[in-house]
Amino acid sequence: MASNTSKTARASVRAGQAGASGALSVLGEFKYLIPLNKGKHVYVRNLTNGKTSHLSTTSDAFVEEIRVLAGAGHAAKIRAELQAFAATEPSHGWDATEKRLVEAGVLEA
Repeated sequence: MASNTSKTARASVRAGQAGASGALSVLGEFKYLIPLNKGKHVYVRNLTNGKTSHLSTTSDAFVEEIRVLAGAGHAAKIRAELQAFAATEPSHGWDATEKRLVEAGVLEA
């Protein structure tokens, strides 16, 4: 059966799921965001529909995808990931991405 996701997307998802033991991650360790291109793009892993989307962090589609996840109760985890990205890669603009999501009403201020 053909897949609609790219080989790179599938590899990134598998890499994100692999724990130290190589076993599947438990829900608490699930990574929603996989950063790409120095913060300009991201893979968004959506638990609600099982799909991984490749999106620009400045696009409306990205905001809507995060809105769906936040509505399903994942806002705190996503915000923690954004803050971790901002701490490890301050030049990639993750703080601006978080601010944009807050201003759009997706994440709480």
